[in-house]
Amino acid sequence: MLVSALYMLNQCCVLFNEWLAVPTTILFFGAALFLTFKTGVAQIRALPRFWYLIRKSYAAQERQAGNPQARANTISPFHALFTAMATTIGIGNVVGPSIAIFAGGPGALLWLLIYLFFGSVTKFVEVTFALHTRTRIGADHVIGGPMQYLKLIHPALARWYVMVMVFLFMAWSGLQANTLASIVALENISAVWVGIVLALSVYGVVSGGARRVGVVASTIVPVMFVLYICFALGILWFSREQFIPVIRMMFTAAFTPSAIASGLIGASIIRAMHAGIFRGIYISEAGLGTSSIAHSVADVNRSVDQGVLAMVSMVSDACLALLSGLIVLVTGVWHHGQFRSTFVYEAFASHAPVFGRVVLIVSIALFALTTVIGNSFNGMQTFLYITNRRWGMWYLTCTMFAIMAGALLPVAFMWNAMDVLLTLVAVPNLIGIILLACRYPQVLSLKSE
Repeated sequence: MLVSALYMLNQCCVLFNEWLAVPTTILFFGAALFLTFKTGVAQIRALPRFWYLIRKSYAAQERQAGNPQARANTISPFHALFTAMATTIGIGNVVGPSIAIFAGGPGALLWLLIYLFFGSVTKFVEVTFALHTRTRIGADHVIGGPMQYLKLIHPALARWYVMVMVFLFMAWSGLQANTLASIVALENISAVWVGIVLALSVYGVVSGGARRVGVVASTIVPVMFVLYICFALGILWFSREQFIPVIRMMFTAAFTPSAIASGLIGASIIRAMHAGIFRGIYISEAGLGTSSIAHSVADVNRSVDQGVLAMVSMVSDACLALLSGLIVLVTGVWHHGQFRSTFVYEAFASHAPVFGRVVLIVSIALFALTTVIGNSFNGMQTFLYITNRRWGMWYLTCTMFAIMAGALLPVAFMWNAMDVLLTLVAVPNLIGIILLACRYPQVLSLKSE
């Protein structure tokens, strides 16, 4: 009975995603292009400001965050950055590109990277408006994110967003558990234990509040980032003879309608764009507005500065996504078998059978841990917003059950359901930030005060 219900629900998700594939692809990429030109190509113009913040502001902002007059539930801009990066630098960076390649071919990886470049301005706008519109409740709590800035457009838009977001964060954490469980199952580790360990870890960290989340994320994120990149580069080095043909294949597949699907010329290009852009949104959260929730608790004076930090942080997303995608392409594992989320593991296992498996599993475990921590924190913030800061522990308990259930559900169902929720969240958010960018362009000004 349960299997039949899951099959029917999965088919509904597939039909929903196929029906909206073209319009949502146009909306997501079109919004990124529009905001890029509206802000004067901010991803380039903001680089000097980013280096200034790194060079001059870090120590001063850390001192400000730590002084006795700092707000109890705000964190430094860089801890906010790492908390947000904990949700974007995760399993999605590892398995997302391979899922895109499987669904849309090698060209999907190039479209994913293109979206990350233009979508970085989408994230810049989201984070800047999140800080610009955030509010304080008492002395200890900050509320910020899409649920705040969408109210400037219409309260109904904010209500729709926040209601769907509550479920999105739980499903997102469940998907992380599902992917980790699929990979470690190849090492004969039970999915049940994966769900239990992740759920308990999330409870221990998130129940400690924003500061504990920020400290844990800022400690783990750099370690897992360097660990994964170093080993991935090693695999690419030993497969370097395939590098040029793979790059050529990416560009050819991205812009050439070499296959005709459903009788439509160029359908293969649309399929590659859709797969790459959707996985790019999943990886970076640019377009969803979700990462702006963690950024909104940063103890910073200029909203636009936190937006700059968030925008440039997407370089790390692009770096990890490119490495993960190239590993899958140069090793050829994407050619074989059915839909699954273990392509990168198979590449590591086949090209470095002992140490490679260990490195990947440790990296994946850290990626999953930080992502579910970040998403659970964001989910709790969203839930507290709609319940007037009540029943937070009930939501955290439901999230723990979602993580444990996610570890046991079918892989295809989890990804298809996630795409449905992603669409329901991204569409109102993108409409909102486009209108905000047009109404309040001064908020996005990069000029120093």
